[in-house]
Amino acid sequence: MVKIILLYEAILYYKINLFFISISTILLNILESLYAFVFNKPVFTHVYLVKKKLSKNQKEFLKNNIIFYQNLDKKHKSYYEHRIAKFIRNYQFIEREGVDVTFEKKILIASSYIKLTFGMRRYLTNTFDKIIVYPNAYYSLITKQYHKGEFNPRLKIIIFSWEDFLLGDVILNDNINLGIHEFTHALTFHGSKSKDVSAKIFYRKFKKIIHFLNKENNRREIIESNFFRNYAQTNDLEFVAVIMEYFFESPLKLQQQFPKLYIKIETMLNYKSILDQQWSP
Repeated sequence: MVKIILLYEAILYYKINLFFISISTILLNILESLYAFVFNKPVFTHVYLVKKKLSKNQKEFLKNNIIFYQNLDKKHKSYYEHRIAKFIRNYQFIEREGVDVTFEKKILIASSYIKLTFGMRRYLTNTFDKIIVYPNAYYSLITKQYHKGEFNPRLKIIIFSWEDFLLGDVILNDNINLGIHEFTHALTFHGSKSKDVSAKIFYRKFKKIIHFLNKENNRREIIESNFFRNYAQTNDLEFVAVIMEYFFESPLKLQQQFPKLYIKIETMLNYKSILDQQWSP
């Protein structure tokens, strides 16, 4: 009888603790949602119980080839390495037409995504699970056209022409960056579906940018400036993806030409703290 009573008390104690943990979690989520709504950022960004490590060769390649990583302080470099490792392990890389997806290619692709999401706490998304790499522009059976890259949410894939991806990474001031462009499409789709704080901030600012764009005076100013390449006028999704390329490749020019758009992107990505300790726009 005593054992039964003790067992009952233990179960009751467990249920009470579970109840209070659940209530606490709900309250914390509500408080963070309020904080994010007011300050447009999560309460914290980088907290890892165990950080993933890169191999010596991977880390050496990262150190020698990724300018974004080079400009981070020691603490943020360890966060960046962890996220690169997680990205490479989380997504399947698929080779097409003889291209060899080496660890160097994987790091370059992962870096394109990680620097875009470095201000977000939950940075991985399930809007894609495969990354297909062609050696150059590929023919799409769906559109009957040649493409350099695309995001397909139905098939959950990102596709890159390696030739064009690499050009976007090597030439840093032409405001064309295929990786940033396609990953922005994926994050926009993610933001429209996810309940995560960072995703909601991203999508909320996305809608504000579209609202800004759809004001007649703003659109006229953007078109007459000839600042953005013509492809930005294709539709709202392409416009935001193109702006994101300019944000990473020509931040000072974007800030000077369209300061309101610059601030919206900076907030959208929670980038102010990163920019303050990394590079000045």
